[in-house]
Amino acid sequence: MAETATPHDAIFKTFLSRVETARDFIELHLPPSLTQICKLDTLRLESGSFLEDDLRPYYSDILYSLETTRGAGYVHVLIEHQSAPDKLMAFRLMRYAIAAMQRHLESGHKTLPLVIPILFYQGRRSPYPWSMRWLDNFADPETASQLYSGAFPLVDITVIPDDDIMQHRSMAALTLVQKHIRQRDMAQLLDKLTHPLNAGADERTTNHRIGKLYGSGRGCRRYSDTLVRAGTARAAAWRITDDAGGNMACRRYGERRTAGHKRRQTPGSGAGCRSDAQSRY
Repeated sequence: MAETATPHDAIFKTFLSRVETARDFIELHLPPSLTQICKLDTLRLESGSFLEDDLRPYYSDILYSLETTRGAGYVHVLIEHQSAPDKLMAFRLMRYAIAAMQRHLESGHKTLPLVIPILFYQGRRSPYPWSMRWLDNFADPETASQLYSGAFPLVDITVIPDDDIMQHRSMAALTLVQKHIRQRDMAQLLDKLTHPLNAGADERTTNHRIGKLYGSGRGCRRYSDTLVRAGTARAAAWRITDDAGGNMACRRYGERRTAGHKRRQTPGSGAGCRSDAQSRY
């Protein structure tokens, strides 16, 4: 956050940079319900500005930190210099408040602080014409209030039974794989994946879809080994791995496994060759 250098900014900050002036300002203009929780004897001027560069000719801001009876807090004062007030000012103040919260977290704190935004208005229109409730900036404030005043939607697949996930249409396969991604033996899961992935697709396409879910490299190897544990012949598993990968990493893995298989089939290969092939993979 860079410093500003406009005449408005200089005058504004000269006065409000004095702690005693800032304290009077807060006591005069904050609602009593907020003033009561503020420990004004802990006021401390903070450096920097949250304003975008293109807005500095029209606004100035100043930030104070303080303790409250509810924990750490800030008072962010914004003064508007332009004659035409901003209809979305409440949203702008919310953005700056969130920026102050983010900076607070980046300084090492673990919980969000209370940030009290204040707009200091001296425009031509009187009284101030726009709502200071940021949710009123939405086309549907009621729905916005429900969304942003409550808990956000959560998809916790760890508590959804697999049988229920199987009814999730095109999301079933992806959700099942993500739920069991840390499971070492995926053989049983492959049986469940066959139906949702195979809908309207040939075998190669189905294998490719499964491979995409497993990923490349080590994922392809796990996929091939899982197929074998599920009863697929090793040679067929290598072919399926190549189909599934759809990328160079999977093809290289399939080629290496095929080469190892051929070496083990040559006369005199024996256990030594099998051990050598296994050590490569």
